[in-house]
Amino acid sequence: MKHSESLLENLNLPVIAAPMFLISGPELVINCCKNGVIGTFPALNQRSSEGFEEWLIQIKEELKAFEEETGKKAAPFGVNLIVHPSNPRIDSDLQLCIKHEVPLIITSLGAIGPLVDQIHAYGGKVFHDIVKKRHAEKAAEAGVDGLILVSAGAGGHGGTINPFALINEIRAFFDKTIVLAGCLSTGQDIAAALQMGADAVYMGTRFINTKESMAEEAYKEMIQTAKADDIRYTKAVSGVFANFLSESLANAGLTEEDLKKDKKVDLEHLNSEAKAWKNVWSAGQGVTSIKNNPSTATLIDELKSQFKSSLSAHIEESKKYL
Repeated sequence: MKHSESLLENLNLPVIAAPMFLISGPELVINCCKNGVIGTFPALNQRSSEGFEEWLIQIKEELKAFEEETGKKAAPFGVNLIVHPSNPRIDSDLQLCIKHEVPLIITSLGAIGPLVDQIHAYGGKVFHDIVKKRHAEKAAEAGVDGLILVSAGAGGHGGTINPFALINEIRAFFDKTIVLAGCLSTGQDIAAALQMGADAVYMGTRFINTKESMAEEAYKEMIQTAKADDIRYTKAVSGVFANFLSESLANAGLTEEDLKKDKKVDLEHLNSEAKAWKNVWSAGQGVTSIKNNPSTATLIDELKSQFKSSLSAHIEESKKYL
């Protein structure tokens, strides 16, 4: 298999902390990279391209200082770009990514060959997130280096396909890097994903509940008390199916009838303070495993310990079948 070895080698864990709207910022990205996992953020988490460049500079400078002070290699970082005509900043933000040679670009809502070529020109990698085979085929044709398979139960705009089926379907024609997303919250989950054929995992919801995320404390508390049944897949918030915490939907004034509608609901008409993503909060079904709010460093240590224990136990258990 032709994996993006330059990105995945020397990581503490084969993990990408997913770019989450209004949640992922420089502090979370930097702490992920310092602790050996790939940290990412959406370019649109900054209100302007000027602000976006300030974040790029901050992240690069702090990671460089970390490497000089410790002699350790920081994990690479990445930026999520919305590649769609509805994003007026795509051209300016792309040029800033090229200027600063961002190691990983994660594209959403479109995989464009010329963009991939521009990133490859400076040695960067492009991963594209997909929820179905047709999207994966188009991204592969565009020359992306990796695919992020967003399976059923993932936070945000999650897919509906079982991860086993999705990995097997995509691996049949794609021999580059595969990253699995959806309900991954523990080190055991990481180990299981690798056994299924993924090269790395994509964790979003688990990193909301870190001290360095930009999420409100009430958001983190809601995640800690939520169960899988408390995640609702609906078009009502953004007009596109996505997973949200049921309690936050109810707080916004959305009724069961609203949630079943095949279109976006006018939230301001229901509740003048309700705003999609800002206080109508997204999460994946992996909330069932989240019961604390550690620092990013502590979380990664916990995941590594769970990962190692899971692999050791699996090897011992498997011996009886060999």
